Amino acid sequence: MIKKILPYPVLALLIVIMWLLLSGFSPGQLLLGCVVSLFAMFAAEKVGLLHEKIYSWSAFFKLLLRVSVDITRSNLAVAGIILRKGHTRYNSGFIVVPLDIRHRAGLVFLGGILTATPGTAWIAFNVKSNELVLHVLDLTDEAYWQQLIKNRYERLLMEMFE
Repeated sequence: MIKKILPYPVLALLIVIMWLLLSGFSPGQLLLGCVVSLFAMFAAEKVGLLHEKIYSWSAFFKLLLRVSVDITRSNLAVAGIILRKGHTRYNSGFIVVPLDIRHRAGLVFLGGILTATPGTAWIAFNVKSNELVLHVLDLTDEAYWQQLIKNRYERLLMEMFE
């Protein structure tokens, strides 16, 4: 019975601990962390992430480092846009990015990376054409963003999962 509710207890515990480290300890946060952990387990199970095999751990760690640096840079860039004095214009917009990756877990990871990076948001994905619609806060060059996603993230995700 417990295995059905909590199939990965160590992962659930790690999520609760991470939640408490980020939000501070209180009984309410502990309860909320447990709920978030259960929801995360349920969602990961439904998407099939918990049974995926990573074929290249070096690609995983390269991607982890790359995403950490990119999120930090993007935080600074978005803060600069927001805090700039005057009414500096920026050009936000939508772009279509044709993808080569077809692996479900790779697409989930890519969606998480792009949505977690300030200034970008995954809007839609067309399964038939394998195209991603992305919103970019400061869009200056569509081709630049397409190549950035394909070369910085998609290539490593394909190494990891395909």
